[in-house]
Amino acid sequence: MPGGIRREISAGKAAAILEQVTPSGPAAQARRELAAEFLAGLRRLDAQLREANTKLAAAVRASGTSLTGIFGVGPVIAGTVIGDVRQVFRFPDRDHFASWNGTAPVEVSSGDRKKACRLSLRGNRRVNHAIHMAAISQIRHKRSGGRAFYEKKLAEGKTPKEALQALKRRISDAIYAALVADARQAAAAACPEGPGGQPGTHSASRAAGSHPAHRHFGPATPGPRRHPTAAAGIQGRAGHSPVAATLPPAKPQVQVERPQRSEDERPGGAARRRPYSAARKAPMGPSNSPLKPELRTNPGQPLDSNSKEDSL
Repeated sequence: MPGGIRREISAGKAAAILEQVTPSGPAAQARRELAAEFLAGLRRLDAQLREANTKLAAAVRASGTSLTGIFGVGPVIAGTVIGDVRQVFRFPDRDHFASWNGTAPVEVSSGDRKKACRLSLRGNRRVNHAIHMAAISQIRHKRSGGRAFYEKKLAEGKTPKEALQALKRRISDAIYAALVADARQAAAAACPEGPGGQPGTHSASRAAGSHPAHRHFGPATPGPRRHPTAAAGIQGRAGHSPVAATLPPAKPQVQVERPQRSEDERPGGAARRRPYSAARKAPMGPSNSPLKPELRTNPGQPLDSNSKEDSL
């Protein structure tokens, strides 16, 4: 088109412009047909996008969230945050939530260098992008609180990127507060009364649930338990298995007392108390070796070292 057209136009406006174009040859005619097919595909995608936005807006309204009350947070951003966060109480505080979504700055200083922080590239990038879009929406509207906060940071000497990061952290804190409030309200609505009729507790027990017929467990102080074999001989007793009732009565176990054995009767007892033999107590011979008891004529008397018979 001579002079060009706007960068952002709708598919309907592009089709109206295309109808005004008169092709000057076969090549221009082919380009016009390709452009028409391209516009038909865009219109189909626009229809799917509108349907998806309608379903998403209905789902966000049904959830009863208060995220849409934050400036710049629409159904798409709210649905993205709710879908990825799931349970907000898994984050102890807003600092952990900011670290999870990547809006908390990362310190890069070390040693004697001045403390400095940089943009975090960690965390959930989908939620981080949603918060980024909310921050851009606030900056674009001059009457928003986010635009005033952004200009304040610029006046303090912050760079545009640092001011944007500070605004994203502020939006992250606001989203965390809204999620916590919604979770507490949903818990209070699901369980308005606790035990004894006191509101504010999250227990599912009720005073009516303490009826004996509704008990899930036995009594707090059960009676004495009996062994099944002891009651097997009682015929027709309620509460016992019919199979156990047909079993013969258990035989009483008699404990047999074993006689106490003396120390000599125990294995190895006599050997421990056996005295040394006479041969080991006999005096030494000339060869400094004990004499054999079976060769001695009189074991009770010492042998004469000059006697050859005794020495043999």
